[in-house]
Amino acid sequence: MSAFEPVLTRNIKDPSVVSVKGYRAAGGYEGLAKAIKMQPDEIIDQVKKSGLRGRGGAGFPCGTKWSFIPKDSKKPKYLVCNADESEPGTFKDRLLMEKDPHQLIEGCAICCLAVGAKTCYVYIRGEYTFAAGVLERALRDAYESGILGDSVLGSGVKLDIYVHRGAGAYICGEETGMLESLEGKRGQPRVKPPFPALVGAFGCPTVINNVETLCCVPHILVRGAEWFKAIGTDERNTGPKLYAVSGHVERPGTYELPIGVRFDELLEACGGMLGGRALKAFIPGGASAPILPATFRQIPMDFDSVAKAGSMLGSAAVMVLDETTCIVRSAQRLAKFFAHESCGQCTPCREGTHWAELVLERIENGHGHASDPDLMLRMTHNMSGMTICALSDAAVGPARSVITNFRDEVDQHIRERRCPLPRRPIFNHGAAN
Repeated sequence: MSAFEPVLTRNIKDPSVVSVKGYRAAGGYEGLAKAIKMQPDEIIDQVKKSGLRGRGGAGFPCGTKWSFIPKDSKKPKYLVCNADESEPGTFKDRLLMEKDPHQLIEGCAICCLAVGAKTCYVYIRGEYTFAAGVLERALRDAYESGILGDSVLGSGVKLDIYVHRGAGAYICGEETGMLESLEGKRGQPRVKPPFPALVGAFGCPTVINNVETLCCVPHILVRGAEWFKAIGTDERNTGPKLYAVSGHVERPGTYELPIGVRFDELLEACGGMLGGRALKAFIPGGASAPILPATFRQIPMDFDSVAKAGSMLGSAAVMVLDETTCIVRSAQRLAKFFAHESCGQCTPCREGTHWAELVLERIENGHGHASDPDLMLRMTHNMSGMTICALSDAAVGPARSVITNFRDEVDQHIRERRCPLPRRPIFNHGAAN
């Protein structure tokens, strides 16, 4: 793997950047100063040309999303930054908010200039108390320095940014569920259309972007779209990418690499497998991504390559599982999470997530039936594409992939009426072999 200079995480070892003075000394707010002198369409065009795709999970082209906001709307426009990082295994956005908060503020401000928004809300996960405090202090600093408020950098453009803390609900990571919560309602996803670009926060046109996505924007304006496009595998997968790696690796953590780095190169960057054990499987994109066997270890970790392999890059929360891991038990724990976090609005999700957990639990505990694998395939088929939001489809990912990619292990559980592997914590660093 060739040398790569960090972009999004370049400042994380410099504690001074949490202040405006330190961030500016490191080159911060140059992108915002440039954006103020540009027309909104010029900013959007640069982001489009860069090929930046949303880093929150869906991978939708960022500039295209911005262009959906109607220019002639008489209603106020909003930006909502999705910092509700609730996907199990994901912690990359927390790093950005805690270590370099002004990078996010700058990205938010540039987006607001591009779409004509005067107000931005950073909807942050309720458990991120420290990150919320860092952001709030950074915002106060930005107001006092004239970066935000009635005249952004003396331009006469008004912009306000607020931190809004959630209450620990996974469903509020879904963009319309988040909007409902922001408005003080129960966090249940909305029927779409209309989409948030037309009817979003408080019934007004709204852009919703993830933390990592917005942090890319200042660098695109400063260094140019062509620079951003030169990083990655192809024109559909461009720029630097944060991978949150956990599980059976020597050095779990957040790693910034060019998007499309091969999984085995990412594994090498993490120091290899914990204790020198063999790789059995990995989840490439958070709890909702189908589990891939070790035979895919050379896959490029970009949106299209992972999708072609039958999984998804999602939030790039990479969970690594070694040879001692029971895949059925792992999938059962994930199914338990989705059953707990379903808002219950849609029957296929409310009932399907519950039954997926029960079926996997009985297989793991030695009470499985020979018909259970086919039952699971039918259940997950009926759960896919049948609900208002994607939580049901997310729950399907790991549950179905256990049957399709690890059928021999499932059949062994049923045939032997027990789990063939020892019980131990799935991710237990330092535990005895």
